[in-house]
Amino acid sequence: MLKSSRMRRWATLSLLAAAMPVYASLKLGAHAPDFNVQGALDGKPFAFSLADALKQGPVVLYFYPKAFTSGCTVEAHLFAEASDQFKALGAQVIGLSGDDIDTLKKFSVAECRSKFPVAADPDLKVAKAYDATLFMWPGHADRTSYVIAPDGTVIYSYSALAPDQHVSGALQALRDWRQQHPLAAAK
Repeated sequence: MLKSSRMRRWATLSLLAAAMPVYASLKLGAHAPDFNVQGALDGKPFAFSLADALKQGPVVLYFYPKAFTSGCTVEAHLFAEASDQFKALGAQVIGLSGDDIDTLKKFSVAECRSKFPVAADPDLKVAKAYDATLFMWPGHADRTSYVIAPDGTVIYSYSALAPDQHVSGALQALRDWRQQHPLAAAK
């Protein structure tokens, strides 16, 4: 019975910790590490370069633990539903996970609804550079979102396993940035 009680207490604490929003480790104003990855857009192979994407405008980079899991599916749907809003603000969205390309080809169509690319980070090099790995689930990215301005500056960072606030927070950060940088946002 004592063992069962400890296990319930550990499980409860784990759930509470997972549900609490925390701040991502890359702080506002930090320079976002550059990277190049392979991914999928609309089920087709896609090469993504952060440096090239930033030449077009802000980038919303979100890390997620695993394709086709419940929270990651919800988050992908939310980003897909908001894709027109991100485009109107001049921003590109890209999701990164440790999944393989074949899985991401399917995920990009089924859950991202062919609205934005998702990319493979199988060894989590990019996730580690952004301090976006899960402590409690090694080998997986954390659910962490960043908005990166065209000059490479992090203007928004948010980590929480619950997927519901990532899109709204990123959109608000982009609206605020656009008000402060109307000429840069008009690219």
